[in-house]
Amino acid sequence: MSTTSTRQGILSLTLKDRAALYSAYMMYMQNGAIFVPTPKRYFLGNEVFLLLTLPDSSERLPVAGKVVWCTPVGAQGNRVAGIGVQLPDGPGGEVVRNRIETLLAGMFNSDKPTHTM
Repeated sequence: MSTTSTRQGILSLTLKDRAALYSAYMMYMQNGAIFVPTPKRYFLGNEVFLLLTLPDSSERLPVAGKVVWCTPVGAQGNRVAGIGVQLPDGPGGEVVRNRIETLLAGMFNSDKPTHTM
């Protein structure tokens, strides 16, 4: 998994495999969200633009979302610092959400910890 940030508000995340996608996907958020590791400070409600590359694909999916989760640097339990970017409501977000949930089929009942839970 790799992340880059060229400007605050524009992020890129490449998820190499289904395990990384499972750890990053926040299905319990309305419309779903993706956890993006970053040491930068963001605030709930900040609008960000994410270029998301899913496992087994070279396509960069554009996600215009907002920050719905913040894990600060130095968080308890050695949690990775980062933000949760909510997938947008509407057709664009639905396409991304469907692709993610298809890749994660059969993994949603796992007891494996994620970046946020």
